[in-house]
Amino acid sequence: MVVENLARVEEKICAACERAGRKREEVTLIAVSKTKPVSMIEELLPGGTRDFGENKVQELCGKYEQLPKDIRWHLIGHLQRNKVKYVVDKVCLIHSVDSLRLAETISAEGLKKGIAVPVLIEVNIAGEESKFGVKPEEAEGLIREIAKLPSIAVKGLMTIAPYVENAEDNRVHFANLKKLCVDIKNKNIDNVSMNILSMGMTGDYEVAIEEGATMIRVGTGIFGKRDYTI
Repeated sequence: MVVENLARVEEKICAACERAGRKREEVTLIAVSKTKPVSMIEELLPGGTRDFGENKVQELCGKYEQLPKDIRWHLIGHLQRNKVKYVVDKVCLIHSVDSLRLAETISAEGLKKGIAVPVLIEVNIAGEESKFGVKPEEAEGLIREIAKLPSIAVKGLMTIAPYVENAEDNRVHFANLKKLCVDIKNKNIDNVSMNILSMGMTGDYEVAIEEGATMIRVGTGIFGKRDYTI
């Protein structure tokens, strides 16, 4: 099932890239495996899928121990500072940095382990009360502060767009995040590359690609609906 689902998602990604005049390799598909068993992830490995996203540190660490070490793990959920030490050396990217205090903790743990931790700044682009993320107008200031820290590198922006019935409703948010990303990139801040734009999920990733996403996070579209009662 998951292999067939992935093939359908892949078709849609290719079509969206074509519509936007982009190359397929410009977009990284992150298979969001949160709450799903290791066996489902293993089904995707023979086909070459290596980017997987998890929301919770404990679940990511558990799967990290059981699966091949060439998997690129993305932490896409809210990260508590007391969990940072468990995950900084296991992930290829932390998508959800939204405060200087969290960045300082990541920096300190990166220093201890002798690594530079790549991060994205989570922006609450639609201003939803229920969502984490920095306000768009505060993103540049936060990035300038984080850029001064050792052992952490800002690679771009991430957002979780509102849940909508019609994906077109989120186009404006994706366009706004892209504009913010370009604006900050043009400031040429040291230790900041702004090459990654992580936006778009199962319901709206095609629109996100059309608006410039370089990473999309697809869970339900690949693994099916989640059972949160387990």
